[in-house]
Amino acid sequence: MSEIASLSIARPLDEVADELGRSFREYGFAVIRDHGIPADLIARAEALSKAFFALPEEVKKAYKIEGGGGARGYTPFGVERAKDAAVHDLKEFWHVGRELPAGHPLSEYMADNVWPSEVEGFRETFTELYAAFEKAGGRVLEAIAIHLGLPQDWFASTVEDGNSVMRLLHYPPLDGPHAEGAIRAAAHGDINTITLLLGAEEAGLELLTAKGEWKAVDTPEGALVVNIGDMLDRLTNSRLKSTQHRVVNPRGEAAYRSRYSMPFFLHFRPDFDIVTLDSCIDPARPEDHPEPISSHEFLQQRLREINLA
Repeated sequence: MSEIASLSIARPLDEVADELGRSFREYGFAVIRDHGIPADLIARAEALSKAFFALPEEVKKAYKIEGGGGARGYTPFGVERAKDAAVHDLKEFWHVGRELPAGHPLSEYMADNVWPSEVEGFRETFTELYAAFEKAGGRVLEAIAIHLGLPQDWFASTVEDGNSVMRLLHYPPLDGPHAEGAIRAAAHGDINTITLLLGAEEAGLELLTAKGEWKAVDTPEGALVVNIGDMLDRLTNSRLKSTQHRVVNPRGEAAYRSRYSMPFFLHFRPDFDIVTLDSCIDPARPEDHPEPISSHEFLQQRLREINLA
């Protein structure tokens, strides 16, 4: 069995596109180095994320937006659960979304961000990180386009002003005899186009292989883990796979400390219709592909399934 690709996207994309595509077809995952997000920005963001989650519960809960489905601001510990999971995930998180100018035609789909006044530099740092994630994600999508035989810039218009969300995640420390190996986030697939994850160096992220085995995703310091979301799976008729994955508490001392990470859920524009690519339809089975659906409609459908809408 081949391994999950680990490659540099500073190289010419036509040199890495097929290796990336193979990894996404086989595993739905790849590890990306030289992604262009500055190390000092990542360090600053990690420090501010920890500072926010260290605030008193009542301060954090003041940033929970009732009726907002967790799209912006704070979602407390024990709210979100994976689709079909019986119990809630062991995490709390903060969401930063896109900021659109007043009167923008897509502004109805995107709520205003909220920002914690208690953490200095929070807004500036995470606005900068959001833009850096988006740029890195755009480059990954260019490589995917090349792999699929599309023009390199094919995805640019599909994600422009998309409803992408950056999540700051905190899995609080667990204690007791069952902490080692506990499931911190149950098996799930991501809803969006692609996900870019910072902070996966800490052991625990696992994907479900086609053979039904859980495989650890090993990540070098500072690299991004990228995985295919359900929207891109749907667009490619599952040629690129949205794979079930989970976060398991590691063994040993690491089981008893907090875990932090920062995923960026890159989305299509809300008004983009997800219509299966012609090249991903089998001529022998021309009807064998999903029905077209707008990315906004698909997102709402899935958010209801995971208790966030």
